[in-house]
Amino acid sequence: MTPILVFDIETIPDVVGLRTLYDIDVAMSDEAVAELAFQRRRQATGSDFLQHHLHRVAAISCVLRTDEGLRVWSIGKLDDDEPTIIQRFFDGLERYTPQLVSWNGGGFDLPVLNYRALIHGLAAPKFWDMGEDDRDFKWNNYISRYHMRHLDLMDLLAMYQPRASAALDQMAQLCGFPGKLGMDGSQVWGAYQRGELQNIRDYCETDVMNTYLVFLRFQLLRGSLSKSAYETEVTVAREFLKTNAGAAHWKAFGEAWK
Repeated sequence: MTPILVFDIETIPDVVGLRTLYDIDVAMSDEAVAELAFQRRRQATGSDFLQHHLHRVAAISCVLRTDEGLRVWSIGKLDDDEPTIIQRFFDGLERYTPQLVSWNGGGFDLPVLNYRALIHGLAAPKFWDMGEDDRDFKWNNYISRYHMRHLDLMDLLAMYQPRASAALDQMAQLCGFPGKLGMDGSQVWGAYQRGELQNIRDYCETDVMNTYLVFLRFQLLRGSLSKSAYETEVTVAREFLKTNAGAAHWKAFGEAWK
């Protein structure tokens, strides 16, 4: 089995970077710096969603499916800094060379990770290989929008038409999966300010599980999984939830998945 790595990130405003770019007084609080950036963005575009390079990664959560089983986790420890968790993500690509799967990963998650890796001076040779080191990567690499080594489910299902794209939460629910639990992306900054990093990681893990379940349904759709193989993979996911039901977010996820 080719390893499958489904991933999702949660981000907060890059307050340090905003202070640099806006030459902000050091006495201004992080909350005020972020609000200033939101206001400027609203004035320019009508939305307070910051540009990709102004985000900082707060959490990266993954589902890894291999011959050894199914694993779901958030990278690093609670007190690990941003460069550490991003480098560990790219180190995982070096180790497993998995098929990456995301929902809007090409439109958001990977560009953010690329900018942050560049800022921190990190290394990601496998991710950036386009055939120079491994000839197979010339025809199937992580960079190309139309290759399958990174599968952005949202982009592909919409046939690369932005107007046809759908929200993960809604598609997950329409497929019979729980969808978002606990919070959504707009609440992450507030949760981070309250010191609720574990809640952010838990939320990110449930999001990535939703993505994995939609991916399984897609594999059934495209014929990569037979009906019986799909049902087997779903059973593996349910068994993971039962085994980890001691964690509140997995208990809630299992109860919501009827």
